Amino acid sequence: MEYIKAQIGRFGGILALFGVASSVLSIFGYNLKLLMWVDLWGNTMGWLLRIGFIVAGVALLFIFGKSEDEEEETKTVSN
Repeated sequence: MEYIKAQIGRFGGILALFGVASSVLSIFGYNLKLLMWVDLWGNTMGWLLRIGFIVAGVALLFIFGKSEDEEEETKTVSN
């Protein structure tokens, strides 16, 4: 189960990274080849999708990114 949680956390980090990279590149008129479809529905929808990628990725990373070992270390240090 920990392996799956770690993979979901890693996926969240990648999703957030793609969202940030796509946002930065879009400012300069470029885009990631994998995410070129986000602007098909217009500029506003493209930005909403990019922001959604970042928010969802950070949420997944925050929720599933910590392993049990790290959580136990945090509990031990705080006690």
